[in-house]
Amino acid sequence: MAGKPKLHYFNGRGRMESIRWLLAAAGVEFEEKFIETPEDWDKLKNDGCLMFQQVPLVEMDGMKLVQTRAILNYIATKYNLYGKDIKERALIDMYTEGMADLNEMIIVLPLCPPDQKEAKIALIKERTTDRYLPAFEKVLKSHGQDYLVGNTLSRADIHLVELLYYVEELDPSLLANFPLLKALKTRISNLPTVKKFLQPGSPRKPPIDEKSLEQAKKIFRIK
Repeated sequence: MAGKPKLHYFNGRGRMESIRWLLAAAGVEFEEKFIETPEDWDKLKNDGCLMFQQVPLVEMDGMKLVQTRAILNYIATKYNLYGKDIKERALIDMYTEGMADLNEMIIVLPLCPPDQKEAKIALIKERTTDRYLPAFEKVLKSHGQDYLVGNTLSRADIHLVELLYYVEELDPSLLANFPLLKALKTRISNLPTVKKFLQPGSPRKPPIDEKSLEQAKKIFRIK
């Protein structure tokens, strides 16, 4: 029997968090090996585990997987969260790429210089309410089902709900005009595997704070 997937990353959200969400939603237990010092980072690179000298790294099924989208695609395929045919997968890919665009803006926000942060937050809010959330609200309305693609849970639903939590952290009022998205968030959050992941003490990571950001910068030698 294969062991649990092992996740290599620093003890924070970043690009690993969507992987944590997807594994958790699939009901898969995993282990985490945190990169806590520059020496940990050097060892991981020198061991030859990182094809492109970057994390996330996920060890599972005898493979050392890197590149976030590739990892997510593998997990989604393995655990039947990637649609029933090529057309559904195309829709899932299209939707998740849009989510990734907004998610990336939010992920890098802590790295934004203080004098630019207010403008960056304003841009994120504008894109959230004028571009991304209306698109997904429209999908749910026109589709008329409980999920974004087909009528089955897919990685698109998981990634969107993760993103909606981030949007609410930024400004809860941003979801006010999107009743179908709020209903999706509630529905997915109440799935037993997701509900467990949302409980205190789970592997889910909190928003990065200044101390964690400085630690990450030190580990990865970011100035």
